Amino acid sequence: MKRRSLLKNSIALLPALMLKRQGLALASAALADDRQGPFKPNWASLAGYQVPEWYKNAKFGLWAHWGPQCQPEHGDWYARSMYEEGSDDYNYHVKTYGHPSKFGFKDVIHEWKAEKWNPEELLALYKDAGAKYFVALANHHDNFDNYDSSYQPWNSVRMGPKKDLIAGWAKAAREQGLRFGVSIHAAHAWRWYETAQRHDLKGPLQGVPYDGRVRKDAGKGLWWEGFDPQDLYEQDHALSLNSLDNNSIGGQWAWGNGALAPSGRYCEKFYKRTIELIDKYSPDLLYFDDTVLPLWPVSDVGLRIAAHHYNSSMKRHGSVEAVINGKILNEEQRKCLVWDIERGQSNEIQPYTWQTDTCIGSWHYDRRILERHEYKTAKTVIHTLVDVVSKNGNLLLSVPVAGDGTIDSDEREIVKGIGEWMRVNSECIYDTRPYSVYGEGPAMAGAAALNGPGFNEGKGKPFTAEDIRFTRKGAALFAIVMGEPSGEVVIRTLKGKTVKAVRLVGHGGDPEWKNAEDGLRVKLPAGVPTPIAAVLKIEGDVYI
Repeated sequence: MKRRSLLKNSIALLPALMLKRQGLALASAALADDRQGPFKPNWASLAGYQVPEWYKNAKFGLWAHWGPQCQPEHGDWYARSMYEEGSDDYNYHVKTYGHPSKFGFKDVIHEWKAEKWNPEELLALYKDAGAKYFVALANHHDNFDNYDSSYQPWNSVRMGPKKDLIAGWAKAAREQGLRFGVSIHAAHAWRWYETAQRHDLKGPLQGVPYDGRVRKDAGKGLWWEGFDPQDLYEQDHALSLNSLDNNSIGGQWAWGNGALAPSGRYCEKFYKRTIELIDKYSPDLLYFDDTVLPLWPVSDVGLRIAAHHYNSSMKRHGSVEAVINGKILNEEQRKCLVWDIERGQSNEIQPYTWQTDTCIGSWHYDRRILERHEYKTAKTVIHTLVDVVSKNGNLLLSVPVAGDGTIDSDEREIVKGIGEWMRVNSECIYDTRPYSVYGEGPAMAGAAALNGPGFNEGKGKPFTAEDIRFTRKGAALFAIVMGEPSGEVVIRTLKGKTVKAVRLVGHGGDPEWKNAEDGLRVKLPAGVPTPIAAVLKIEGDVYI
């Protein structure tokens, strides 16, 4: 999950001729299936999509970004960077497991057992924290399916934990009354795993290839006998332009700038895996870690998947209850999908519902973050949630899961802290809509600009008790003070408005207040109920 340059709007109307030039013939039978319903696999048809009310109202989801790359407990993108000679992950891998020519990522998968995984306990905890939807990792760029996959032999039922993880997550989420989603990242394995084709440039194993091009016949007598590593690594192809530059993948995320286009076989396999995932587990939400849609614009499989997801939802529910999260969307594409911003947020109210996704630590579990106590605090999470909701967005928050399937003690305290605030103040979050302005205060002047898919998190001015964010529900306006105010709060946005009632949410008595020349002045009692962020519920003639 590290990203790339912005696609120009013109690619949204890429002609079918380009697809043919890439050597990707359409699978006519599969395409016909995608046309069974009102949504067709093209942008004009998908523009008829309407974001479902459940998602608009939910505002807050939690995410288990958990797979075999969590087994080393050494952070994100391990399955790629363990093949980058001299990198932190390479050095850790050699020390812990051995050289990647002898012990590759396929062997890390064999180590992963998820022996303490208890989805029922975790989902009860997440519901208590205030989550309204839950998302589980179906696969990552490492190309391993965390479900019973007919098209990817490298899956969690056949090896590793030998459990259907998506089935377990889905059951536990639905038992808690949460909407269920899956995140899908495997479209990038073709380019992402190219590091596994390398070899050391120095040292005692100089020139000995890593295991990225190992084939099925090499597994005789080994634990993976009968399985073909190429089903996992997908490296039976030449390297992309500048592949030996570890940073070049960012500029090639949208399959341009010299990225080697994936084969038609690869694209169709991804399509079949994803359609099976939708049909077997009926997720409400699909999160794609892609520019626009998977394999776009070199293949139309993303459009076909989108049409299938919406049509399937309509068949199940009688209306479209489905959501698809996509990144770096132009204005037309934001009518078709829910725009997702990674580790960042908008600096204005958006006309369409959107989402921020972020993590309290590393995307894949990193035990060093626990040891240094460096997770985001509950306060930071709540401030992010409030800011995002004030701008018409949702927050999807990842709580890293360790290799054994547990979350650690620091994470539990953070989740508990989020829940404590939400139990008192959730009425200013759920079912709300933006006010005429999203807020006021000094942090607005220092809001950081977006960069491609996001990544402006933490780059603006920090919130203080002078910063206020607004949400509305019916006749009520909520003013959320981003910190613990001392004494009087002045809400300058309400200058000239007629306020009739003010309540401090979670407090037994009403605060003193008055309509003043410079705005609404509210005198808060000592010891507000939730110092992370105090919430005022305001009624009167306050709408602009």
